[in-house]
Amino acid sequence: MERVMIFIDGSNFYFSLKSFNNMEINVKKVNFLKLGKKLCVENRKSIRIYYYNAPLNKQEYNEKYIKQQRFFEKLRKTPELNLVLCRLQKRWLNKNKTKYEYAIKGDDIHIAVDTVKLAYNDAYDTAILVSGDGDFAPAIEAVQEKGKRAEQAYFKKGPFWHLKQKCNESIFIDENFTKNCFDNVQ
Repeated sequence: MERVMIFIDGSNFYFSLKSFNNMEINVKKVNFLKLGKKLCVENRKSIRIYYYNAPLNKQEYNEKYIKQQRFFEKLRKTPELNLVLCRLQKRWLNKNKTKYEYAIKGDDIHIAVDTVKLAYNDAYDTAILVSGDGDFAPAIEAVQEKGKRAEQAYFKKGPFWHLKQKCNESIFIDENFTKNCFDNVQ
């Protein structure tokens, strides 16, 4: 049986789910084991899922922070899922430093290193990257040089073309694809 590891860019995943037009999406209802099974077709088994994200700033986003921590706790309790936490960094939007936004830092490098390291450790046969970020193309090439398959699972929005060209296969994720991947939790 083909061993599959799934690497999820959490921020990309969250905002892509929210972009679905006809669905009231709540990322905390996603059942990642069901999603993993859906991404793995016949004769393949999802052996590990990696989910990358960063905790919100507690002082600025207290209510959202608490909800996010509950979601992270759910992920920590999910068998065969590793939560990899990165960091948020303030990015100033003007010279006066009066407007800013937060950007996740370290997620791309963690995804790239884990994907390549685990390929070299023969931990999987196929890597599925749930992201549209073309910056992962060199990591995908390194994985393939080691004799592994690399697939991309992508949403309709996002710059997925460059990465799609490098991967052995691409999986389009839309509302129909995800409809059986949610739990009925409040």
